[in-house]
Amino acid sequence: MQYRKIVMSLWLAMMSMVLVGCGYQPSSRSIQNIFADTVYVKVNVDSIEPENAPFIKDEMNRLVYTRFKGRIVPEAQAESKIEVSYRGSSYRPLAYENGYVTRYRADVRVHFTMQTKEGSLSKSIHSRVESDIQASSITSSTLRIEALRKGLEKALDEFLAYVSAKGIEVEKKRENKATKVP
Repeated sequence: MQYRKIVMSLWLAMMSMVLVGCGYQPSSRSIQNIFADTVYVKVNVDSIEPENAPFIKDEMNRLVYTRFKGRIVPEAQAESKIEVSYRGSSYRPLAYENGYVTRYRADVRVHFTMQTKEGSLSKSIHSRVESDIQASSITSSTLRIEALRKGLEKALDEFLAYVSAKGIEVEKKRENKATKVP
């Protein structure tokens, strides 16, 4: 047991050196190049599926806290704003058993509009989730909602990656300006 702890400690130390040595930076640092500390999140409710608005709002708030290292504030106090619009979803059956769908694909569309320290950004994201479900009409409805939420989570993760990449661009521009100053 003691041997495992030593090996694990050495492995973690080596991985830390590799990540630090190659210039790895957490995405939250890149995101902070784009967003200020105070963020307002607005979710536009879809009239067809309004039950998804609280889920999207909660997930965006969680991302702001955990990944952006920011604070959610009222709109009047916010230095940055994120507006999320759920643009609908579609479902396509991929397999059937005894007349019931047993595998399907959910396509989810989300649009993000952001007011940041660097100006205005806009990004539309289309995520796709494939899933197996039981051949039953009762569970199909519940699993449809679950698939939609998985699709929304994927869209939010893609949004994070997009913002992180934009943050890296901003950082590189600042570094280039700093090195060009006579």
